[in-house]
Amino acid sequence: MDWLCEFLGIGGYQRDAEGFFSWQHLTFVGILSVFMIVLAVVFGKRHRNADDKARRRFLLVSAIVIDSLEIFKAVVYCAGDANPALRALYFLPLFLCTMQMITIPVAAFTHGKVQEACLDFIFLFGMLGAVLGLFAGANVYGSFPILSLDCIVSGVTHAGIGMVSLYIPIAGLASMKKQNLPIVATILLIFCGLAYGTNHLIAFLGDGRPYNFMFLMQGDGTPYDLVYNFVGGSPVLYPLCVVALFFLFMGAFYAVFHAVKKKTAK
Repeated sequence: MDWLCEFLGIGGYQRDAEGFFSWQHLTFVGILSVFMIVLAVVFGKRHRNADDKARRRFLLVSAIVIDSLEIFKAVVYCAGDANPALRALYFLPLFLCTMQMITIPVAAFTHGKVQEACLDFIFLFGMLGAVLGLFAGANVYGSFPILSLDCIVSGVTHAGIGMVSLYIPIAGLASMKKQNLPIVATILLIFCGLAYGTNHLIAFLGDGRPYNFMFLMQGDGTPYDLVYNFVGGSPVLYPLCVVALFFLFMGAFYAVFHAVKKKTAK
């Protein structure tokens, strides 16, 4: 069973990581990206004129697969940790991508403005999180072998989230109503607040080093390093800049979406 322990990373990996942007990394995420796009297009077109039940079922099944993989990974690592309660905090869905583990099932079970806002939130940030997680996840692909629990679960869940994000507009579920913007903004602020607080809670309960949910503490090998270096690593300015970038992205996304929609209507 040594191969299983090595795959799960129990006791640490004996193999070296192939490296961020290695051909193994790019091949792996490239294959996942193809599946992500194909599945989104196939099911999105199939459900565009389907009843609400079929589209809810797709969202629910996607959420079950994504959440189950992440929960399995969390259980494996927490079970072998000396402090499983503290270790469990590291697996909370508080990254830009993994927060969709909450918003996707909420969208599947709610109605009205809350559902519309959740679907728009997934559409807005799901693909961004998927692309960053797949192609800019140096913290994962630079640290673990490709054929490992860490990389495979990270890759599949990011691709799954990206698939749902693409599926939403193709299936006609993206409302992007401006009156729902306050709800979408509130969802984002809640996640940012929880992420920032949990980062410091982990520092308090652990060895004093905060975690990096939503990359609010540092860039950690991602493009956020540009912002971190620009503000000189300021513990105040850096997280504020990251949150501001989220809102700038959201505003730009809405503006482009409605500009394209208006031009198409004409």
